[in-house]
Amino acid sequence: MSKPMTKTQLVAAVADAMGADKKTASAALDAIAGVVTREVASGGAVTLPGIGKVVCRARPERQVRNPATGETMTKPADKVVKVAIAKALKESVNG
Repeated sequence: MSKPMTKTQLVAAVADAMGADKKTASAALDAIAGVVTREVASGGAVTLPGIGKVVCRARPERQVRNPATGETMTKPADKVVKVAIAKALKESVNG
């Protein structure tokens, strides 16, 4: 398995695809990340066409077990970020 693409490599690839410089591509990438973060943190969802949907879901309070001791305890309610992968991306990977 290959190593994941770093931010520097992603910025270079985006700049090449846009026909722009790295500074512009980096600013665009940072802006997208900021918009997604703000929207999901406020309880919304963001659909990235061709990639998937990023959404924040609330998890209720629940009983969990400590695997080391076997003790059952209550874990408080929290939120979790979920990513649903787009059908087009799944098909491009598997097809």
